[in-house]
Amino acid sequence: MGNPYWPLFDLRIRTPRVEIRLPNDDVLVELTRLALKGVHDPNVMPFLHPWTDEPSPQLERGMLQWGWRHRAEWSSNNWSFNGAVFVNGEVVGVQSLMATDFATLRSVKTGSWLGVAYQGKGIGKEMRSAILHFAFETLEALEARSGGFIDNASSLGVSRAFGYEDDGRRSVLRRGIPTEMLELRLDCSKWREIAHSSTEVSGFEGCRDFFIGPK
Repeated sequence: MGNPYWPLFDLRIRTPRVEIRLPNDDVLVELTRLALKGVHDPNVMPFLHPWTDEPSPQLERGMLQWGWRHRAEWSSNNWSFNGAVFVNGEVVGVQSLMATDFATLRSVKTGSWLGVAYQGKGIGKEMRSAILHFAFETLEALEARSGGFIDNASSLGVSRAFGYEDDGRRSVLRRGIPTEMLELRLDCSKWREIAHSSTEVSGFEGCRDFFIGPK
């Protein structure tokens, strides 16, 4: 029996290899330990917000606050599902899905990270596929947006593999240096042309109103 007051903890998004679920406090600690082992080459910053540059213990505290904040501020008008990703029961990273005014706009945005030990194994692509399946097939989104620095070939490559198309560029600061970020957009019809997902979703009915609002 799950938590009747916070049924988001019962939501599961599964593929043959990965499982995605909202992290409880124990899993947040596991994610913190994973991040401390490394998420990327320290000489390269793939994130718009350079959270991995924080020294210990600020990084650890910041990750816990990040998890708590998105839970506390969740509403059907503005939500961030930051799912912990598991492979064989072991936490390997985070796959996020975010939206504002989703019930009206039907637009989502994705983001993710993997511990360095799990990169280059196809896990990133599989967890993106799973969260896109959830967005388009379960939530009935009309579009998904993503983005990445123009030199982040691996992230952009995963997006393009699913049919994302360029949707403009913008200049942002990365570690204080102006850098171009590429915006990407995936239409639902394009997703359905390309997708061959074996994703299963369970526990959604109990938390439907968290994403879409009351009927």
